[in-house]
Amino acid sequence: MNLDELQKLAGQLASGGLSVEEFVGRFQVPGIANTGEAQLDLDRHRRCGFPEVVFAEGKSLQALEKIFQALVNHGVDVLATRMSGEKAAELEQRFPGSYYNPVGRIFRIPLAPRESKPGGPPEAAGRVTVVTAGTSDLPVAEEARETAVWTGAQVNMIQDVGVAGPHRLTANLAQLEGSDAVVVIAGMEGALPSVVGGYVACPVIAVPTSVGYGASFGGLAAMLGMLNSCAANVTVVNIDAGFKGGYLAGLIARNVARARSRS
Repeated sequence: MNLDELQKLAGQLASGGLSVEEFVGRFQVPGIANTGEAQLDLDRHRRCGFPEVVFAEGKSLQALEKIFQALVNHGVDVLATRMSGEKAAELEQRFPGSYYNPVGRIFRIPLAPRESKPGGPPEAAGRVTVVTAGTSDLPVAEEARETAVWTGAQVNMIQDVGVAGPHRLTANLAQLEGSDAVVVIAGMEGALPSVVGGYVACPVIAVPTSVGYGASFGGLAAMLGMLNSCAANVTVVNIDAGFKGGYLAGLIARNVARARSRS
């Protein structure tokens, strides 16, 4: 808005030709909900395929309540990551129908099935398989699984099949068949994604975890191992980034399912 337009609007406000609400409305950007603490991107679902996700860590209970209420009011299927159990217990009381995954620290307020979904993820589309090297990787795996479910994907989980006992993976290879994307969660030396990549004809999203002893350097060793994978279908996200792994897998699965439906 240039200076002339601003002066014109100010004159209309001063003369009573424009109400305060109308004046303020001229400055509101379409597709944004201002909660005071946050500027929510309501247009992200149209642009990017999925709505905005809330990173709960560091946000106050009051801020989260305002954000969730704004998203619900605009018909958005709410997904919040890294939520503490204490905050989740309070918010579950304030938002009927919500639920909390304490292992993955994921908070959800799903839209009711009967409602239209202008701001929610699509119906089930594509298939994602989440694989964990060990049970210590489960918190990151649950974050990935919940995120992939939120995208609308059909999600299967294979747990505790790390390379220390390779026969455990081969015993479960049938569950990998037909996957549109596979998320592999591993700490320690991070070898599992390379092994899985040698068995599947789809993208493998490797998620390094901070699980391991001193020389693992909080997941850095696993991440570097994954980045150096000789399996050409393996790509890597950040340490402990279960959300990113699940999101990318869901996006891939949805696009594959769409292409499959057109063929």
